[in-house]
Amino acid sequence: MTLSLAHITVDCNDAAALAGFWAELLDQPVDPDASVHFATVGKAAGAAPLLMFIQVPDKTPGKNVIHLDFHAADWHQHVERAVSLGAKRIGDFDEYGAQWTTLADPEGNLFDIGAE
Repeated sequence: MTLSLAHITVDCNDAAALAGFWAELLDQPVDPDASVHFATVGKAAGAAPLLMFIQVPDKTPGKNVIHLDFHAADWHQHVERAVSLGAKRIGDFDEYGAQWTTLADPEGNLFDIGAE
């Protein structure tokens, strides 16, 4: 039996608000019935895996050990768009033959946008 990735789950304080950030960044809608407690992005668009946001009382302190990596030919434009939507630029990197920017979403979850 093969495993398949169904969701990328993000613990957060306000599921609907954080889903809204990611929906804007990915140019997809927040799925219906989003609330402060639970929200998804991608189901209505038929995307897989889904991004799933769940409100938790206490997020694990420190750096998240799983993060999303995005790649695009026009990656600098996507970085600037993410910042305009509320992301914080953490750092720019050019290592191991790759270029990318590490950012944090409005609740501090890290993600990268880099060159294809």
